Amino acid sequence: NIDSTLHYIHNDSDLSTNSSFSPEEERKSKVQDVVPQALLDQYLSMTDPSRAQTVDTEIAKHCAYSLPGVALTLGRQNWHCLKDTYETLASDMQWKVRRTLAFSIHELAVILGDQLTAGDLVPVFNGFLKDLDEVRIGVLKHLHDFLKLLHLDKRREYLYQLQEFLVTDNSRNWRFRAELAEQLILLLDLYSARDIYDYLRPIAFSLCADKVSSVRWISYKLVSEMVKKLYMASTSTFVVDLMNELVEKFCRCHKWSGRQTFVFICQTISEDDCLPMDQFA
Repeated sequence: NIDSTLHYIHNDSDLSTNSSFSPEEERKSKVQDVVPQALLDQYLSMTDPSRAQTVDTEIAKHCAYSLPGVALTLGRQNWHCLKDTYETLASDMQWKVRRTLAFSIHELAVILGDQLTAGDLVPVFNGFLKDLDEVRIGVLKHLHDFLKLLHLDKRREYLYQLQEFLVTDNSRNWRFRAELAEQLILLLDLYSARDIYDYLRPIAFSLCADKVSSVRWISYKLVSEMVKKLYMASTSTFVVDLMNELVEKFCRCHKWSGRQTFVFICQTISEDDCLPMDQFA
């Protein structure tokens, strides 16, 4: 009986979540039958500004930390109960609250499914991308986990924004760039050969010339995986163009560090069997 009721609520709520409610309807929209209603009402009241000031300044952070668990318990059919609270927390003045949500938005996307994610989470995700580095790192660490849940056309929109991750509030924050290189390796599976060549290649080459060796070492792996991916693609011209650019940009570089980078990239390509040996030669 519960399953059939939840199925009915789910179908009904999809139609009603976007409409504007009167105060009475707003109260009814937060009613569900999974947990005691008083318990949910108590949880939702945690984001009340007056309560947060008088009770505990950290209460909003605790609320944000618990939200994916509450969403999982209630199920996606009852997301309408939490939507307003989530948006309130996502725009909280404290960056620690927004950071907490940024680190868990990919988990919430799995719970809600692609339709609700596209409508309610993508705008929040886009806001986090332009936030402080402390918030952006939460999004960056799970970039692949979130983007793989989106439809291809929506996913491609983020290709234009990946370049922005190279810029940080503090240029000495090299771990941010290292994390970007790690995520780009995973993202290779989500995009076509042309997208990899047009958008990810310039970022990878920039990371290969980073001032910090830890970032460069991850970037060598990124380039080698890129070579493998482009070689396996049906259009082989991309991998030839990429290898020619590696020779031109690094092998013939007037700086010794550039020529050293070329050797390390060759080493990685060879060790990981990214190319047949005749093609490598």
